[in-house]
Amino acid sequence: MDISKLTTESRNQDSLKLDTLTPEQFVEVMNKEDQQVPNIIQRENQAIADLIKQVIKGLKNGGRLIYMGAGTSGRLGVLDAAECVPTFGVTPDVVVGLIAGGQQAMTVAVEGAEDDNFLGENDLKSLNINEHDTVIGIAASGRTPYVIGGLKYAQNLNVPTGCITCNKNSEVGKFADYPVQVDVGPEVLTGSTRLKAGTAQKLILNMISTGAMVGIGKVYENLMIDVKPTNKKLVQRAINMIQEVLECSDEESTKLYKESDGQVKVAIVMGMHNVTKVEAIEKLKQAKGFVRNT
Repeated sequence: MDISKLTTESRNQDSLKLDTLTPEQFVEVMNKEDQQVPNIIQRENQAIADLIKQVIKGLKNGGRLIYMGAGTSGRLGVLDAAECVPTFGVTPDVVVGLIAGGQQAMTVAVEGAEDDNFLGENDLKSLNINEHDTVIGIAASGRTPYVIGGLKYAQNLNVPTGCITCNKNSEVGKFADYPVQVDVGPEVLTGSTRLKAGTAQKLILNMISTGAMVGIGKVYENLMIDVKPTNKKLVQRAINMIQEVLECSDEESTKLYKESDGQVKVAIVMGMHNVTKVEAIEKLKQAKGFVRNT
């Protein structure tokens, strides 16, 4: 396959003398390149928003957000999925990250895994995907067979698909109902898509998962009210959130935190409406999880 025409494989004319630069010069060149990324992503704002809307729709119907990719792209998807659990209090099966070659590929490259179309299909088969799920293929090059195989399989089942690529008019984009294709230009180090391409993918993943969780009621104002307080720092953050929203004393917020069994969202509704834990849970159920609608 001829990859020489891909932007992600082309040489950056501003870094041709990379091997001659001092560390100070190198940092300046790389920082200058990285600063372009957010502005380039902005051109795809509507495409990203459309994908977020689809994810929200699916999650509200009991579906899942499923990322799949190889190498750096796969690792970024797995990372984003893993971080949704403590940040938004979802179970690990709500946002799923698939990487070509399985979990061992998170730290060691698995030879040939990304070139296997059927591996992508089989990984999705193991999840029993359905029309309420959203499968997002992540591929900097936009041509990864593992991702294409997965997206093809999903589309054959009428499962909504999206993609995040760093080449326009990519092969992967042809199999995405909601394509996000961001051309961030040649890398400082030719072909090393863990750099600008990886940064772009990470920023877009941040938007997708956070935007989707806002859309299903996991956030009140700009607070992560479904956070899982798994350590002392997060326990204190949870208590602080309750205190800030309710404008109450530290003593009262701590009391509500304990009475709610560490459920920030429940504690806030208890304090807002002066109700018991059971009543607060019922109010949230009626409001479909949105504190603002209780």
